Amino acid sequence: MIASHASWNRNAPWRDTFCLFALLSILVATPALFMILLLDSQLVLPALSLLFFSDAMITALLAWAKPEHVTPEHVTLWDIAGAFTMMCCAAAIFGEPDQVAMLFGAPVGQHSDAVLGDRHLAPGLPATSD
Repeated sequence: MIASHASWNRNAPWRDTFCLFALLSILVATPALFMILLLDSQLVLPALSLLFFSDAMITALLAWAKPEHVTPEHVTLWDIAGAFTMMCCAAAIFGEPDQVAMLFGAPVGQHSDAVLGDRHLAPGLPATSD
């Protein structure tokens, strides 16, 4: 009887971790699935970047509110927040600036690679007189 009670207490932190992992998985998978199904394919990467960034913030707030004993054997909430941040950065890197502008509803036009002072090099822009 004592041995079964001891094993139940030993598994209690594992149950907390599993429940938190399940909650975070649902918070990521559900909106990601809706984004993939409902958004235009050009808007998925910027939207996923925003999703991962918001999930990283939520996880970091949970980690800040619930301090844990940091050991090298266990994955902490800070580690998960860092993973979400890395996924956010990866989605943002693979996306294009025009896709982000379309996501926020800004009109997307032909952009040039010319610097502000090089207006005479950009096609379609009026030349400036010096």
